[in-house]
Amino acid sequence: MSSFLDAVVNLGDLLDRSRPADAVAVIDCLDWEHPRPYTYGELDRLADACARGLLRRGRQRGDAVAILSGNRAEFLAAYLGTMRAGLVSVPVNHKFSRETIEFVMRDAAVKLAFIDGERRAQVPSHLPVVDFDATDSAGFAALLDPGAFTSVRPTHGETAMVLYTSGSTGRPKGVPLSHDGQLWTVRSRIGSPDLAGQGFIVAAPLFHMNALGTSKMVIAVHATLILLPQFDVRRYIEAIGRFHATFLTSVPTMLALIVRERELLSRTDLSSVRAVRMGSAPTTQALFDAVKRAFPGAAVSYIYGTTEAGPVMFGPHPDGRPQADLALGWPRPQVEVRLVGPDGHDADEGMLWIRTPATMTSYLNLPEKTREVLTSDGWYQSGDILRREADGAYYFVGRADDMFVCGGENIYPGEVEALLERHPDIQQACVVPIPDEIKYEKPFAFVVTRDGRRLSEEAVKQYALANAPAFQHPRHVVFMPELPLASTGKVDRVALRRLALERRQMETKA
Repeated sequence: MSSFLDAVVNLGDLLDRSRPADAVAVIDCLDWEHPRPYTYGELDRLADACARGLLRRGRQRGDAVAILSGNRAEFLAAYLGTMRAGLVSVPVNHKFSRETIEFVMRDAAVKLAFIDGERRAQVPSHLPVVDFDATDSAGFAALLDPGAFTSVRPTHGETAMVLYTSGSTGRPKGVPLSHDGQLWTVRSRIGSPDLAGQGFIVAAPLFHMNALGTSKMVIAVHATLILLPQFDVRRYIEAIGRFHATFLTSVPTMLALIVRERELLSRTDLSSVRAVRMGSAPTTQALFDAVKRAFPGAAVSYIYGTTEAGPVMFGPHPDGRPQADLALGWPRPQVEVRLVGPDGHDADEGMLWIRTPATMTSYLNLPEKTREVLTSDGWYQSGDILRREADGAYYFVGRADDMFVCGGENIYPGEVEALLERHPDIQQACVVPIPDEIKYEKPFAFVVTRDGRRLSEEAVKQYALANAPAFQHPRHVVFMPELPLASTGKVDRVALRRLALERRQMETKA
């Protein structure tokens, strides 16, 4: 395994051809009633045919090629084939508005877009498209040029893909990522034992680093990717039993919805599950415990990463020391870490600065924004607040830009949410700030109770007052059946803050 990956130089060429070509690479669940398995041989031939077809259509080395589609096997074939041809793959968030999608296409100078039929209307009319669902000359089959292909050998630092941030606070930022940097991330994620043949479920969108990074790792180890078109809690659980999944990968919010489905979990065979990995958003001990109860035979882990510097940066201690549930772990080899306090000095709690072989060299077309987050010697200032304990393990505290000030005290929403979720009747919580004339800002909580539990707003407030500093307690509590999700599968804090402000205005008028 290591010798195979050591020789790979093109990110699109991750398949180990010394392993069985008839092993199943992807189970595409786009058609739930008739899931379509793709072998490694088929995926390899599709990627080659895609690369040949793109070049036959006049695409030149370095051209940007977008993918605007739900999860499906063709997405992966196009992604791999684009990079094999020396082109730049640009997976685009299909939940962006049409205006934002048009901006991304312009910003990345996209020359052609792979799409599915559902998203065709979202693509600018002047842009050539290849439609995965079409059967005419604009279809994927018409692009393919079957035959052998030798992948382009990239230069050091050559861009393989551009991923765009969610843009929740403005226009999304393009993050150019290199072949060699992203190959390092794949190698760094692979350890022992051999994972060939294991089944990994991916339901998070492939335009996001979480799902895309996992998919590349699965392909590199010759495992099987159980690919759901999108996250649906019941289909996800059913897929575990139907395909005997061994590894579950998810955003914590997805797992919070999964563990609520007690009846479906109880009648589904979950015995195959060996590992559950969650990342890309904060989690809590309560969720960790609930996941352990739902999957008693699985090792549960919490991972941390960023698009700008690598999808996984921390891991187990090299000497095998025990790791607390909520610990991110210790820096992986070749990962340099600093925690910088408000005074600009190193601290045990502060903003994470990180430097890895995968760190971007700039944001696309944003030199000023690049200077804000990237130092001249390559340190990426993540905007995340982490804590380092005495044993050297790191813990996530919150986003610096999520932090707000209440009466002169700094509040990190993640800390208040963790507190609330320790209440036996609370399943999930999200805390956002609302303006206050006296305190400047104060916490407003949205709460999902456990099934069948009843709880009052006053009871939530009193619980917080009894178990944390008074300034952290939510001044308002709204109960919801579930929290809204953004396109990446994370809780949509922007939507909830907007809702909190609307509720507050209604109360004021009343």
